[in-house]
Amino acid sequence: MPAPVVDGALVAAAGIDTWLNLAEDPAPLDLALAALACAALALRRRFPLAVLLLTLPIAFTQDGVALAPVVALFTLAERSRNRRLLAGCAVGTALATSIPWSLGGPFEVSRTLTLVMFVYSLGTAAAAVLFGQLVQTRRDLERQMIETEEAREHERALHAQAVLARERAQLAREMHDVVSHQVSLIAVRAGALQVSTEDADAKDAARTIRSLSVTTLDELRSMVGLLRASGGRDTELTPQPTLADLHRLVDSSGIATRLTGELPPALSAPAQRAVYRTVQEALTNARKHAPGASAEVELWRDGTDVGVTVTNSAPTRPSLPLPGSQQGLIGLRERAEILHGTLESGPTTEGGYRVGLRIPLTTDGG
Repeated sequence: MPAPVVDGALVAAAGIDTWLNLAEDPAPLDLALAALACAALALRRRFPLAVLLLTLPIAFTQDGVALAPVVALFTLAERSRNRRLLAGCAVGTALATSIPWSLGGPFEVSRTLTLVMFVYSLGTAAAAVLFGQLVQTRRDLERQMIETEEAREHERALHAQAVLARERAQLAREMHDVVSHQVSLIAVRAGALQVSTEDADAKDAARTIRSLSVTTLDELRSMVGLLRASGGRDTELTPQPTLADLHRLVDSSGIATRLTGELPPALSAPAQRAVYRTVQEALTNARKHAPGASAEVELWRDGTDVGVTVTNSAPTRPSLPLPGSQQGLIGLRERAEILHGTLESGPTTEGGYRVGLRIPLTTDGG
């Protein structure tokens, strides 16, 4: 049901409960407190603690009024993770609903009956708190299940890309080691035949064979380079990510991320890919292992070095133990070593995690 409908129904139910339990000739102050307590329930989702405090006076001054405080207490328990606050509010609600008294007179019930009513009211308040915590836990589990499924889908996609990349690398090696070698031998033999033969037709045929062999070698080298540079997608060979794609990566990361700094636009393609993959892996790990955390991506240049630092804060929600291949950071470190750079990673003192890539501009990295 829509939230406004639910809130309206609760306000009406609390109004009926209060009206049935008011004294026969209520004082104007009692009517004002009752109206305030019932109307405040309309704002219980935005200000749960304030609404609870507004519902306690009518329960304290009128015997039997319990629905408004219990609903407000349930809403607070559904949204708060402060166990001490919830325990205190439960005891306060039980006291307010079990010790009604006249604003102008002494207690009108015996101590035994007051104690019995307090135990009953405390049990009711505890039930509201536990039910609210149960709803909160269920909502957290649903969110974690969705995040877990997304993480598993991402892991499967990465695994498929890694398998395809290995197959392409194997194909590239075969083409380089076998096919290119044989075509080179054809070109050499054709060149030798062109020099040694005296027959004009044979010389022309050898020249043609040698020319075609050289062209084929050039095409093979281009194909080998494309296969090795492929990102492992199961579609056509597409352009590799660059620094221009970082903003889209950050926006689609699924966590609150701030991108700062900039790198030289003339940075080489391998270095741009290394930066992109570092940010991608760090944000993926943050989303998987630190639910509710925020992240900051900082691009920087320090003299002859450039790099990126990705830092995520501590998680705000408990995370489920997810299986990991432990290969993401290893692959990033190997990529950094190829570019004569370094990759550092580790937890922060605030409970988060930091991944930093440094690449020298004096090498192939820039």
